[in-house]
Amino acid sequence: MKTKAYAVQIAETISIRNCKKNFEAKLLFSDSDELFYELYSMQYIYVFKYGVICFYNLSDEDIKKNYLEILDYSKNSISEEISESMDIIVDSNVNMVSFGNVSLQQFDVESIRLIMLNVAQSVALDKYANISEKILEDTRVHTSYLEENGRLDISGKKLKRYIGRVLNIKNKISENLYIFDSHDVSWEDETLNKLDQDLKRVFDVKDRYRSIHDQIEIIKENLELFKDIMFHRQSSTLEWIIIILIMVEVVDLFVQKLS
Repeated sequence: MKTKAYAVQIAETISIRNCKKNFEAKLLFSDSDELFYELYSMQYIYVFKYGVICFYNLSDEDIKKNYLEILDYSKNSISEEISESMDIIVDSNVNMVSFGNVSLQQFDVESIRLIMLNVAQSVALDKYANISEKILEDTRVHTSYLEENGRLDISGKKLKRYIGRVLNIKNKISENLYIFDSHDVSWEDETLNKLDQDLKRVFDVKDRYRSIHDQIEIIKENLELFKDIMFHRQSSTLEWIIIILIMVEVVDLFVQKLS
């Protein structure tokens, strides 16, 4: 039997609380970050706080219907679709993970859940990679200008707002990178643990995670440089103001003595 897990980023975040309260399906697992539902027999929906939904064995019509409903519990919907899919073959001769598909000897809901989790994480990695690359490119523009002209091309309030925006995005990425740890369900079962490790290898999770982390560190260093330049500029301006005031005071005293 051939089925499919399909994950898609629908928004920046999904309210787990509102979804749990209003979405009508059999809830098999829940915590503050995710909800795992059984819609019908052998059909599942996995909802994640970081804005991703994963569907298993649903028709395109059912995917669209539930997508739109869960979108009501989301914040800041995503216009550009980021998605990933994985074919799953059940009743295979051997458990095996390869690029684009997973073979399972028998149907097991925890195995399906683990596959859905990894597909969803891959989508989230794509999202965070896109964001971090965009921020890095933005900072590269400013550092190139600094190299060529010896000064930044933004200053004052604009620079502060830019630093604040980048820091907010960096914090959001850092807050959600915990999701790429191995899931609890794989810790106590050797078969599930092997499946989890094989999925992470196929999705290249470690290298993609490391790449995002390294980009965040570069961005952090650039922001520190921008802040130091801004504070130095403000300090120099203040020093010149003090010097000018002293000169004015000296001139005023000199004029008073002459008069």
